Amino acid sequence: MSYTALYRKFRPQEFEDVKGQDHIVTTLKNQIKYDRIGHAYLFCGTRGTGKTTIAKIFAKAVNCEHPVDGSPCGECPTCKAIAAGNSMNVIEIDAASNNGVDNIREIREEVAYRPTEGKYKVYIIDEVHMLSAGAFNALLKTLEEPPSYVIFILATTEVHKIPITILSRCQRYDFHRISIETITARLSDILKAEGVEAEEKAVRYVAKAGDGSMRDSLSLMDQCIAFYLGQTLTYDKVLEVLGAVDTEVFSRMLREILAGNILNTLSLLEKLVIEGKELGQFVNEFTWYLRNLLLVKSSDDVEDVLDVSSENLAFLKEEAEMIEPEVLMRYIRIFSDLSNQVKYSSQKRILIEIALIKLCKPEMETTRDALVDRIARLEQKMEEGIPVAAVSQAAMTSVQPSAPIKKPEVPKAIPEDVEQVVRNWKSIMQDMSGLIRGYLRMVTLSLGGDNVLLLVTDDTVAADFLNTPEHREEISDVIAERIGKEVEIKIAQNQTNRPIEESYVDLEQVINMDIEIEEDE
Repeated sequence: MSYTALYRKFRPQEFEDVKGQDHIVTTLKNQIKYDRIGHAYLFCGTRGTGKTTIAKIFAKAVNCEHPVDGSPCGECPTCKAIAAGNSMNVIEIDAASNNGVDNIREIREEVAYRPTEGKYKVYIIDEVHMLSAGAFNALLKTLEEPPSYVIFILATTEVHKIPITILSRCQRYDFHRISIETITARLSDILKAEGVEAEEKAVRYVAKAGDGSMRDSLSLMDQCIAFYLGQTLTYDKVLEVLGAVDTEVFSRMLREILAGNILNTLSLLEKLVIEGKELGQFVNEFTWYLRNLLLVKSSDDVEDVLDVSSENLAFLKEEAEMIEPEVLMRYIRIFSDLSNQVKYSSQKRILIEIALIKLCKPEMETTRDALVDRIARLEQKMEEGIPVAAVSQAAMTSVQPSAPIKKPEVPKAIPEDVEQVVRNWKSIMQDMSGLIRGYLRMVTLSLGGDNVLLLVTDDTVAADFLNTPEHREEISDVIAERIGKEVEIKIAQNQTNRPIEESYVDLEQVINMDIEIEEDE
């Protein structure tokens, strides 16, 4: 006997076997139980969600000789004939290949004849959106007033292509994408029935790869079982068969991107290409990985939202600390745009390489989120200490001697309130919102007058941003909350054409020196 694919072998034969469409199953069962059966139904939803399956079960139920709670018994001759595809009462039509006016006219002629057995003749028209305009017009009258013994079930994945005149004559049922948990449970039951051992992580990944389609998930599982026939199905084996990428690779790639290492980032992509990974799938999964990072960064309680193991969640939390939310949103924007381009491109690899270079080099873009990324990287370099470039001897000899630079005078006394702010500056910055905190890392703390804290920066954008009334107010409020006193602040850009340290006193450097503290009177 020839092999039967899993999605055909385990196709539900009763309403109770259908998973993930309870809202539709309950409604149809109640219609049958209370004899409120309609004459035209429209089943719409994505592929593999059970439209045709439920249509066949419904056709059996309305003709069943001994229905049980609105569901077909499966034992009577009518149920067996419909299940075997031998019943004259259930007519399946593929509208993709039978979409002309003549095909619909044949149906109009056939409905004039009563069923030879059972109560109803059921016409299941699959992919009904493929019918021509003339065919839809020919169907209208029959669909509106069919004989009492005829039921039409129209199935489609693209309901927006159905004329409104057809929609208004049907009861519409929207099939939902099936949840990963529901698909995982169904796959586990089928694997047990087939005697196949599999890791739970592997089964869950296949369910996720099915993208809400039970049929797609079963087909992918069939493929994995065939490749490793007689072996335990592990997570790594599933990744190999499906050409998917492990999240560890995403983690390594993100770290190389954050370091701005283009060569290593492209080398990782090269490795994926050599291993035969599907590049379109890589783009989608890396986007999903970045989305998970953003959720972790945005909230502390995301365990129920993220479909990851506790081990991977710990890695995500660690990596979320390495990157700002605005930078993550920039990455997601670039890869979301990329996913649309990759679908129709014959040069997928080149497009992905360009996108990765953009991530590594934010200066290639002039958008606001790219600017935030550049600032974040500058902050990191400042924290690590930027190495001073060595000046060549030839350059030194060419420079004419100039007047000695007068260093800024260290104040004899620092107001107590300003001193408190300086000592608590790191904790004060932590209480600021993300973008303000990023710009404050670029400022130098100095004195701007009696009891005035001066925040000075070389960066024009940072100075303009911090000097807005709402941002100055937020800084003042956080300072007051931290030290219990209000301190006047001023924000200025260094316009002396000299380094800040040569023009302003850096209070963070001198605050620990033996300087007299002014007492408030």
